Amino acid sequence: MDIRSGTTIKSIRAPASYFTGTVWQDPIIEAPAPAMVRATKVSFEPGARTAWHTHPLGQTLQIVSGIGLVQSWGGPVRVVRAGDVVWFAPDEKHWHGASADIGMVHIAIQEAKDGKHVDWMEHVSDADYGVAPQA
Repeated sequence: MDIRSGTTIKSIRAPASYFTGTVWQDPIIEAPAPAMVRATKVSFEPGARTAWHTHPLGQTLQIVSGIGLVQSWGGPVRVVRAGDVVWFAPDEKHWHGASADIGMVHIAIQEAKDGKHVDWMEHVSDADYGVAPQA
């Protein structure tokens, strides 16, 4: 058993190479091998978002608070709210982030394949981010 005090877990500013805007990450699960799961609480300020990316074994998002946007490559932008759960299939190119005016917090859960959790790609352009979401 390992109990970590909440006062020892530091928030990490997400790198600008993979995110647009201000995003904070708080690790929840970073279990040692042979475990493969990783979970992180991610807090997006209004307008902040990930770059396009994939996960080799897929990803689940549980929206904790606020209003977010999600999109899979070639699909519509969709609105997500607190309580919603989003599943991205393995290698499904996607992005997620906050709405333009309201921040969003989600728990991101994904597994590693051959030690890799994510493949980062290009940033989501302001024009693509600004597309009206589908209801």
